[in-house]
Amino acid sequence: MPSNQDFYEFLIERAKQLTDDWYNSLDKSNTSGVYSSSNPQVIENLKNQNFEFHGILCSIFIKERLEFEQDLDKWILSIAEDKEHIDTPNHHILKEFVRVREQYLGFLQEFKNRWASEEDGFDVFNEWWKLLVQSFDHAMVRFVEMQTAVVNKQLQAQQEVINELSSPVIKLNDQTALLPLVGNIEPTRAEYILESALEQCVEKGVSQLFIDLSGVVLIDTMVAHQLFNLMDALQLIGVKPILSGLRPEIAQTAVQLGLKFDNLTITSTLSQALNRL
Repeated sequence: MPSNQDFYEFLIERAKQLTDDWYNSLDKSNTSGVYSSSNPQVIENLKNQNFEFHGILCSIFIKERLEFEQDLDKWILSIAEDKEHIDTPNHHILKEFVRVREQYLGFLQEFKNRWASEEDGFDVFNEWWKLLVQSFDHAMVRFVEMQTAVVNKQLQAQQEVINELSSPVIKLNDQTALLPLVGNIEPTRAEYILESALEQCVEKGVSQLFIDLSGVVLIDTMVAHQLFNLMDALQLIGVKPILSGLRPEIAQTAVQLGLKFDNLTITSTLSQALNRL
């Protein structure tokens, strides 16, 4: 009866063939991203990634499960972080996982046929079939999990850059600066504006900050409360806030919240505010 080592050696000897057969059978006209690339460097890297996968996948038959999954996760993370794969639709990538799985099941059948006379081999081949299917299922699930985490991390980093660029404290002179706010302000951005404005005012030695809201179309009650918290916090660190461009609907929201304007300097337009310089 064949052993796990026998089947491992059978597969690993065919790893290069697996990669060549897989790439040559790619329907490049019916896919996109990394699989349809004509760049020689991208193609070579793709083949190397596929070949490396075979070395790891085959080891399921000779390694402890935990060690195998650690090696597989490391490979999957490298694929999830690979720019070419990030630019490839997930359904195309999962389709290729399935095609490679079919390659393995085909080789399993070929190996089984060599031992057709072994009456006690059925259970072994059945276990190997289940192990292969489970391993590919694990790989596909982990890939989706890891790439989702990578993409979300990138989106978060991009959003942080957008927030930073969309809420700059611009120095007008040694002690005066301008904070122009534009677009919709949702709670997360409002919280960032509060933290960022305070930090920038301290770093830049600002004692007077013009806050212009003329570019803000709409804010909800929570955001309005955050913005007025910013006014209070600025005064606590010795920065005088001057508010301009306050739209009627925003003013109405502030009044409904019971927010006080007593200690605030407010002008209709930014130009009026700047005339105070």
